Amino acid sequence: MHWSGEVILLVFIAAVTAIMLLLLHLTNVGHIIRQTIPDRPHRRNFLASISFFITFLAVRLLVASIQHHIGPFQYVTMGGRHIHHLVWGILILLGVGYAYLNEVGSGDTPASIFASRLMSILYGVGAALTLDEFALWLNLANVYWSPLGRPVNVGQVQPQ
Repeated sequence: MHWSGEVILLVFIAAVTAIMLLLLHLTNVGHIIRQTIPDRPHRRNFLASISFFITFLAVRLLVASIQHHIGPFQYVTMGGRHIHHLVWGILILLGVGYAYLNEVGSGDTPASIFASRLMSILYGVGAALTLDEFALWLNLANVYWSPLGRPVNVGQVQPQ
């Protein structure tokens, strides 16, 4: 059985986020971090950094396993087109940015602290997914003004 890439990414993101949040809430890790790093913005940066490095390492391992045909993994494709994990990272970063604009996690209630931690972790995950494919940023095709970017009329063949 092959696992599609989007399922693997979704499960991985959910697992990393849940494990980190459980460690912070159900163990002394959250208390130790709060004592060691008293400034809340620095704690959020720390959580984002940890989730970034975990995600970056896991994505590199996942891509290597796909390229070397190790395990039941395969790339995400939609309509025959490969969807890079950069896309999922951008979507996560957009969601976190929107939550930040709405001041999610900026209060002192337990729910707000939970949301603050969640946004920090998701920011790190989204940044890792996006930055892992930084080479694509440099090679994006400008198709807006070329024949590839124009809609195809019925009966007309689009250039390859």
